[in-house]
Amino acid sequence: MKINLWLPLLFALISLFNISCENTNTTGVPYAPVNFQVIVSNPDFSALQAVGGHVTITGGSKGIIIYRYSPDEFRAYDRHCTYLPNEGCRVTVDDTDIFAVDGECCDSKFLLVDGAPVDGLAAIGLLQYNTSFNGNVLWITN
Repeated sequence: MKINLWLPLLFALISLFNISCENTNTTGVPYAPVNFQVIVSNPDFSALQAVGGHVTITGGSKGIIIYRYSPDEFRAYDRHCTYLPNEGCRVTVDDTDIFAVDGECCDSKFLLVDGAPVDGLAAIGLLQYNTSFNGNVLWITN
């Protein structure tokens, strides 16, 4: 009989552990595993050879924008708009090469230098992935 009393407690602890180990973020963007490398000297990524350059690639939830922030630093953002993330809207880099914009759902605008919202209805910045760079190889992970 004592085992029956502990069984609900055991299930509650296991459930709590599973919830706390889920991959979550504060943007509401659905989790998508990201773990790949980009060879910056590859001609397909020539835009990344200059500071301020950017490319858009597949991956993440809705694609990824890679932005060269400085000679040694890159930023990688999911293209999934953070305003009403269940709508599944996607940002694109505008003609200024300074902003990522969502023209489909809320006309939100995000800075490429840090992913912060600067205009529109979005109050949360773009989901940013981890990057590390060794001089030619850029790793992007979450």
